[in-house]
Amino acid sequence: MEQITQKKLYLVSGRVSEPLAREVAGLMDEELGEPNLAEFSNGEIHCKFSESIRGSDVFILQTHCHTAENSINDALMEQLIMVDAAKRASAKRITVVCPHYGYARQDRKSSGREPITAKLVANLFKVAGASRLIGVDLHSGQIQGFFDGPVDHLTAMPVLVERLKDLTGEMAIVSPDAGRVKVAERYAMQLGADLAIVHKRRSHTAFNTVEAKEVVGDVDGKNCVIVDDMIDTAGTICAAAEQLKEKGAEKVWAATTHGVFSGPAMERLNDSAIEKVLVTNTLPMPEGYNTDLIEVLSIAPLLARTLQAVFQDTSVSEIFGGDHLS
Repeated sequence: MEQITQKKLYLVSGRVSEPLAREVAGLMDEELGEPNLAEFSNGEIHCKFSESIRGSDVFILQTHCHTAENSINDALMEQLIMVDAAKRASAKRITVVCPHYGYARQDRKSSGREPITAKLVANLFKVAGASRLIGVDLHSGQIQGFFDGPVDHLTAMPVLVERLKDLTGEMAIVSPDAGRVKVAERYAMQLGADLAIVHKRRSHTAFNTVEAKEVVGDVDGKNCVIVDDMIDTAGTICAAAEQLKEKGAEKVWAATTHGVFSGPAMERLNDSAIEKVLVTNTLPMPEGYNTDLIEVLSIAPLLARTLQAVFQDTSVSEIFGGDHLS
């Protein structure tokens, strides 16, 4: 007996990422699945898919972040539960789509008696039943090796570069620290810009405290763009912008993939020398943010093309011309 089966794509989202998932589904001309997520009176999360997904290629999209209603742990647990539900519903392949991968900064032991939580998160997804993982601008490339299966590491660089082409005048791409120089070089090459580096020193006694020390490179009279994978409390970006202005920068922009914007971030950015912050919608924006300062660009087209390529078993690298590899 021979039977030719046809694959079925099923895209479903957690509650945090539903607006982004609906945009992705629209671009793919697909219906967004309904996971019927709810909470019991004690806070436990429940999931039940509205239709049969037996034999389907399931994509479960959820970004890991805190919101006014939920913590980052709630978002993560919600996605894990959806993966488990899909596995027990006999999905053929389950792909976890994490526009922002939680705990990515805990990717190594920087001192004794610390966890490597980014590895723990990867283990949780594998045990839950995930076959594949898709992330956008992971904090470090080594996280790709934490998951025991295929990982597609995407970058928002094409989206940000396209917008930065509108910035006129002589440009300098600035890395906020030595660890991001390789990424900054790729931006500089695509934009035909100069490269500069801000040397910074983190405090080992005060948590989330950064002191910018010196600018390496010529930024005098140039339009400077600080590129980083995320803005959390905005300490790094604002300290770097201050140094650039002191060195004669004409204007300072910031371009980042993940706008975490926790704690004093918004207040710092509003009071800083930064004229424009470009950020993608991998994370939902806080209510009442300054739209004159912060411009949100959509990552949905890149995600839609990637999900289509994974479903059709074609190359993801070709979408980025190999520039997503670090």
